[in-house]
Amino acid sequence: MSDVLVASQAPGAADLSVAPGASGARQFWRRLRAQRAALAAAAVVALLVLVALAAPLLTAIEGQDPTTYHPDLIDSARGGVPVGSFGGMSGDHWLGVEPQTGRDLFARLVYGARVSLGVALAATVAQIVIGVAVGVAAALGTRWVDQLLSRFTDIIVALPLMIMSLALLAIVPSGFPRPVLVAGVIGLIAWGNIAKIVRAQTLTLKGLDYVSAARLSGWGTWRIARRELLPGLAAPVITYAAILIPQNITVEAALSFLGVGVKPPTPSWGQMLTAADVWYQAAPQYLLLPAGALFVTVLALTVLGDGVRTALDPRAASRLRVGTGRRREAKVTRSAAAVEGAERAGVAGAVAAADGADGSGMSDVSGVSGGSGRGGAS
Repeated sequence: MSDVLVASQAPGAADLSVAPGASGARQFWRRLRAQRAALAAAAVVALLVLVALAAPLLTAIEGQDPTTYHPDLIDSARGGVPVGSFGGMSGDHWLGVEPQTGRDLFARLVYGARVSLGVALAATVAQIVIGVAVGVAAALGTRWVDQLLSRFTDIIVALPLMIMSLALLAIVPSGFPRPVLVAGVIGLIAWGNIAKIVRAQTLTLKGLDYVSAARLSGWGTWRIARRELLPGLAAPVITYAAILIPQNITVEAALSFLGVGVKPPTPSWGQMLTAADVWYQAAPQYLLLPAGALFVTVLALTVLGDGVRTALDPRAASRLRVGTGRRREAKVTRSAAAVEGAERAGVAGAVAAADGADGSGMSDVSGVSGGSGRGGAS
């Protein structure tokens, strides 16, 4: 029993605290918990989502809404600058008011989170659905189907996202819901990379033994894809989706900044940045608040995506474990060397002390014997 405990605590030994039959979800959560940066980013993302969902409640607590004008809070003599310090911050307007219009900044910021996060999530879902469908169809189809879908995917990847989005958004009637339109345009144009990743991964999975066994047992192509291939594609797809969300937030903000994204009076962080570019000196908080919210959101999602990638990739996790084991082994070796050196130094000191004691004893004995000799001689 003690041997087992010692073996389980060895630097290179496997972690026996997790049962061998632990589910993939438990292993994923265990790996993700080991990354403090990813956990902090997940907490930030959860807080942002909670704020976006609770935007009506938060603005009701404040007593404001994102569309009501407050001309009495604007100094028209100074060109529309908010009255008061810090952009008109007060108990009624927690983050101040918007220049020229007097609309509440806190209400527009939390409602803008709903638009930015919602558009990014919807666009990501559209990209994943189209990319997975095209990639799996190309990998499982005939040679001609694969060639046709692969060349079409190359064309989609080569299209400039911003230019195509500007063109499509400019020709659509203004009555169409703008957030839905922006999400649809991003999703329909930017699915090429995920299709390439899924096709390559599917071709790799096709050559594995369990897929060959399913094919020999008489399963059809789409049953094999649904039962055997799609579970194996979950890790790379989820990883890429975590990276796509912050990219889509940035694209939506850029489109709104260029004036073809979400239209007023619907609030959006990119739209707020568009209106704030001439107020960064007179009312800097009007620029800093949406820019800071956008920066924090993109950074948190990027860090979380990197953590999810590491947790879902067993090879990355094994590399981390090997590196950690080597560091622990080196630390143990250094500690053992230090202990051995201390023991040797202690033994050497004890020997020296013993030798000194023996030398003094011998001198006393010699002195006594010499004295007795002299006494005898005398």
